[in-house]
Amino acid sequence: MSVPFSPPLPAAPVALWPGVLLCLVVSALSLWLGQLPGLAHMGLSPLTLAIVLGLVAGNLWPQLTSGTRAAGITFSKGTLLRTGIVLYGFRLTLHQLLGIGWAGLVADTLMLTSTFFLTYLLGTRVFRLDAQTSALIGAGSSICGAAAVLATQPVVRGRADQVTVAVATLVLYGTAGIFLYPQMAALGIWPFGGAAYGIYIGSSVHEVAQVVAAGQAISPEVADAAVTAKMLRVMLLAPFLLALAAWWSRRTPQAQGEPRAPISVPWFAFGFVAVTLLNSALALPAAVTAGLIWLDTALLTAAMAALGLTTQLRTLLQAGVKPLLLGFAVFVWLVVGGGLLQTWLQR
Repeated sequence: MSVPFSPPLPAAPVALWPGVLLCLVVSALSLWLGQLPGLAHMGLSPLTLAIVLGLVAGNLWPQLTSGTRAAGITFSKGTLLRTGIVLYGFRLTLHQLLGIGWAGLVADTLMLTSTFFLTYLLGTRVFRLDAQTSALIGAGSSICGAAAVLATQPVVRGRADQVTVAVATLVLYGTAGIFLYPQMAALGIWPFGGAAYGIYIGSSVHEVAQVVAAGQAISPEVADAAVTAKMLRVMLLAPFLLALAAWWSRRTPQAQGEPRAPISVPWFAFGFVAVTLLNSALALPAAVTAGLIWLDTALLTAAMAALGLTTQLRTLLQAGVKPLLLGFAVFVWLVVGGGLLQTWLQR
């Protein structure tokens, strides 16, 4: 079993700064835009905004990604990304996870596994998408949107354009969920409410920001339960990545008689778990935790900016309508399947 590490730095680390600085500038702009009330209420996280801004800048001024900036942008897509995933653990504690109870754990686990495999099977066999795009959309839909796509990308060796297609699909349907779930609650579509409805939202809406927006539109009780269920779902990211790494290595085609490719263990998944346990064991000052979460968001948005900068619109156009159809099918499953599961759990 082999453990992949980030690619070695260039001989002169100074060569990284032009590209890294560009990504950090886009990250800072995304963080600022994410604070605007209109965008915040729509559930558009800084991660989403960063890839959009990077995509626009990279296509309008393609020279930004070449020359002295290329190495730093690559560094942002790799090392900054993995560091951000590790620091994501400061958003979670075991106390939060235990507080949601067995209903939340069962709902999250069942929705995660069923959503990922349904997405992968529909993507590869029905819509004839490539395995990487199908896996990335599946990871983002089943766990935590763009952050899960970023974490899954090095495991399945996805390209920047595949990541961008996956994120764009998730943004579209995750945003639709912000408006749909409160409307279903108002109409009494499902025979449950309160904390149970929060668990329903947390186990089936894509992004953390979208979960917050949908829950707050209903009630504080629903919002609290939704965020807690979502955090438990995020916690499942680490075991998901380990299982995916093992499964992906077995499905990789190989010539007859050749040994199987070694399992590539995502080392940052272990870091994510370690940081979560550390955050649970140590009572860090609130200001320190807030600072670490802000740093984590900045690093992840810088990674998203790098992905956007290196993706050309023609690659998105080449993907066609199939990713959107796949995303819609999965969205329907999350809404209907999640509601039916929560109805069963409340009996």
